[in-house]
Amino acid sequence: MEKYNASIEGLMEFMDAGVCNFLAVDTLASMLDSHGFKKLDPRDAWSLKPGGKYYTIKNHSALFAFIVRECDASSGFKIISAHSDSPGFRIKPRPEMMSDGGVMKLNTEVYGGPILYTWFDRPLSIAGRVLLRSNDPFNPETRLLRVNRPIMTIPHLAIHFNRQVNEGNPLSKQKDMLPVLGIIKQQAERDGFLHRFVAEELGVASNDIIDFDLSLYDTTKACMVGVNNEFITSGRLDDLSMVHAAVSALLASSDMCRMTRVMAIFDNEETGSGTKQGAASPVLEHVCRRITMSLGGNEEDYLRAVSNSFMVSADNAHALHPNYAEKHDPTNHPVVGGGPVIKINANCKYMTDADSAAVFKTICDEAGVPCQYFVNHSDVAGGSTLGNILTSQIDLRGVDMGAALWAMHSVRETASVDDHLYTIKAFTKFYDL
Repeated sequence: MEKYNASIEGLMEFMDAGVCNFLAVDTLASMLDSHGFKKLDPRDAWSLKPGGKYYTIKNHSALFAFIVRECDASSGFKIISAHSDSPGFRIKPRPEMMSDGGVMKLNTEVYGGPILYTWFDRPLSIAGRVLLRSNDPFNPETRLLRVNRPIMTIPHLAIHFNRQVNEGNPLSKQKDMLPVLGIIKQQAERDGFLHRFVAEELGVASNDIIDFDLSLYDTTKACMVGVNNEFITSGRLDDLSMVHAAVSALLASSDMCRMTRVMAIFDNEETGSGTKQGAASPVLEHVCRRITMSLGGNEEDYLRAVSNSFMVSADNAHALHPNYAEKHDPTNHPVVGGGPVIKINANCKYMTDADSAAVFKTICDEAGVPCQYFVNHSDVAGGSTLGNILTSQIDLRGVDMGAALWAMHSVRETASVDDHLYTIKAFTKFYDL
């Protein structure tokens, strides 16, 4: 029971800390630091040692950690990949908008594909990174920001003004989804209000702020629900629960593995991965190549290492919804609590094939955990994820999988406590074999 509580408490603490992509990566870095990992600057020459533990960060929002094995450079990589970002709202530049009575709204842009109406009437705040002036124009100072108290809400229109709201309610992202920040009576305070507020939170001068990447987040903390605490409910379970499982396994894995263990946490999966820190970039390929070269290998060794490698692409799956069973495939619908889910798509939206599915199923068997399959209902289109995007950069064997969720992309999603524990066990076994 102690281990059970520690693992789930750790997950909830991680969810509460990682309220945006930048803070999720910062939390990961702190965990790695406390376990003896060394941070590498990609601008420096890397001098890696067999048995060494390292990580590097891209754009403050993607992280790549690895434990180098004491063997030849062509032995290969065991990779678990996941992503740091979640659907939601980003604050636009010059966001202040005024309404009657001095009510100030913030102009926002939707990021990814959130379920919009789940964001109404919730206690919201802001988090992200702020760029400050420095002595080097090409390297502004970066500060992370998290306002811990609720400072805004997106109020829903009362049912009295829309009697058909429960029969379907089309929403305008520009009109309906703007958060209210407060009542600002003085005209002089309105222009540049957010800059001054952020400056005060950071303890810097307002004119030192050059720009920012700030997101809204729901301040409600993660918690367990269910008559027997079977479930965990939180924002950003997709995909931070898989990030937490990956780092938990990396830190718990043994040094018996003959291959380099890699954890690759990308950003911008929710918008297609087409950024320098996304899975469609060569960032992971560069990391793996630099590991090979630093160990004395050459191009032939790198290509052999890739051929020896295997990747688990970890992104959450859709659990059978108890109220909408007809939306799921009749014979391949994972259930909450049923174990990790292998994701399959005939049109190659996932990287899984029979070979890689067999490998992951065997890993689950070795770990003593159950395993399930997800295939789309043939009349319901599904999404894509990291695996097939990454194979455009590195020709890896690999499987797309995840733990099953309800309400994916809601402001709060629901997952099984047991599934998270199963996933950690499977990932640890993957690294250990």
